[in-house]
Amino acid sequence: MTSLGLQANNAKIANTSSPGWRPLAALAALVVIAHALVLQASPAQLGSGADANAKTFTIRSIQATPAPAAVPAPVAAPKVVKSVKTSPKNTSNQPPDQQIRAQAAPEIIAPAEPVSAPQAVAEIPVDSAASATPTQVVAAPAPSPETTPVTAISLPASVRLQYKVIGLSKNLNYHATAELNWKTDGDTYDAMMKVSAFLVGSRSMTSVGKITGSGLAPTRFADKFRSELAAHFEADKGKIIFSANTPDAPWIEGVQDRVSVFLQLAGMLAANPAGFPPGSNITFLTIGPREADSWTFIIEAAETLDLMNAPMLALKLTRKPRKEFDQKVEIWFAPSLGYLPVRSRITQHGGDFIDQQLTEISKSL
Repeated sequence: MTSLGLQANNAKIANTSSPGWRPLAALAALVVIAHALVLQASPAQLGSGADANAKTFTIRSIQATPAPAAVPAPVAAPKVVKSVKTSPKNTSNQPPDQQIRAQAAPEIIAPAEPVSAPQAVAEIPVDSAASATPTQVVAAPAPSPETTPVTAISLPASVRLQYKVIGLSKNLNYHATAELNWKTDGDTYDAMMKVSAFLVGSRSMTSVGKITGSGLAPTRFADKFRSELAAHFEADKGKIIFSANTPDAPWIEGVQDRVSVFLQLAGMLAANPAGFPPGSNITFLTIGPREADSWTFIIEAAETLDLMNAPMLALKLTRKPRKEFDQKVEIWFAPSLGYLPVRSRITQHGGDFIDQQLTEISKSL
């Protein structure tokens, strides 16, 4: 058949089988056009959409990357918090450390006493008698020489000795008088050395104390010229205190002062003269108005002196200077008078001196 025939037959069939072909044709055309549009547009849209979505996910993945890095931060933060929290726990757990320190402290303060450090500090002050053994040895600034032990002592009876004095001071000669007033009842003693000069006045040094098996034990020494300075011997506390506010000196057995030292020498020489041959030494820790010093006397040969208008044999002892500006002290003891000091001479560094010689013996005042 020809094409014209076919079309005529289709038209007839369409007219007989369908109420109208035009609506269907229009619908089919719209569907075909819609599919064509979708097929043409969908590849580009899907590709761009996929890229955008991919980029979006990529951005999110990049932004999410710090998130894992931030995850350790919260983990580290609790560690810091724990360290802060554990600090008070360590503080609360300090008693073991304190116990260690407390055990070490008594070894320094009081090795023999198992007390805690706070108690040791509170109950053992430096100046207390309880701390004399551990602390006085460490704190003592003054010298503590080896004192010559006393094996025998024979002190003189109460007596008053008077002296004439000649001296040199700043190239000027002068004359004065002096006396040594010694009193004792066998248990205690009181000694005073006084020098008086015309238009100058007087200077006195006094020593009071007890008499023991080792001789003189001073309790107070005073030096007075216009005003008075004193030293107090506190044997129970192991120290000597000065009124001049200078550092304390240690009290030791046999310590003497600048007056008692001469009478202690007299008692030792009188009790055992053969025990001190020429060349031997006698040493004392000797207390002055402001400080303590070591006085060592060297026994020299006996000399004959002209005293009280008669010759008198006397044993000479010398304390030689040990340092610059130190004094040289020479003193003579007479065996015929129970080794009483009958002459003394003190020479200063610059050559000034004072020399006193016995002129009279009488009863003590």
